[in-house]
Amino acid sequence: MATRIDRLAQPKPNLLKFPDRRSVYWLDKLPAKSNSYTTAFDLTPRWLQITQSKKPNARFNIRRSPEWKVSAAALKARPSDRLCSLAEPRMPVDGWQPPRPLLPIINKAVKTAVASSRICQLAHPKKVSCPSMTQTCSSSEICLSSAKFSARTYLLASPKQHHPQYSPDRPVSSPLAKCVLEAVASERLQMLATPKPRKPLFEGYDFYTVSSAARAATASPRLQELALPPARRCRTK
Repeated sequence: MATRIDRLAQPKPNLLKFPDRRSVYWLDKLPAKSNSYTTAFDLTPRWLQITQSKKPNARFNIRRSPEWKVSAAALKARPSDRLCSLAEPRMPVDGWQPPRPLLPIINKAVKTAVASSRICQLAHPKKVSCPSMTQTCSSSEICLSSAKFSARTYLLASPKQHHPQYSPDRPVSSPLAKCVLEAVASERLQMLATPKPRKPLFEGYDFYTVSSAARAATASPRLQELALPPARRCRTK
């Protein structure tokens, strides 16, 4: 007897194969094999009309070739003076200058030029002697030793001080004391650190229940004052 695994191992029958396909008609046996179909299909006039290819419109002109043929008259034509004047490019306005190149062209004479002794002397910075200093300073520097400044200048030159109540930003990593690192939590702290056990809803937890401590609580005078609704202003008639 074939087991369940043997029956599942059998391939499925190919129902699309022609001999195994049953006819739509009631037959006692399978029809004989033939090259033609057993049923002749006839199309309706509407289907025949739809299967016909669409004919182009009578007013549609066949697109010409992109290569146009030039007539003999056009080949022998001579342009007039007006056409020649219109064919010339437009000249720029008087005073127009082309844009300067990004990298200017340097002449060969400039590249091979040698500076004279006078030019080398003028290229040096100007030296100014300071009476209160043994060394010399350039014209861009100022001899501040001989200058006298007012009290207002010294006041403006002093940096701005912080506010007395100003507190700088706390460092990101604050150092911990050694006693904190070596501290051991007591049993009371560990008991307080554990979360309060609650049952989920599917285990019978009822979030509408009120504890006995909340039932025996007494509101303070401040809570009773805050619980009162605001007084409404009634207009007297």
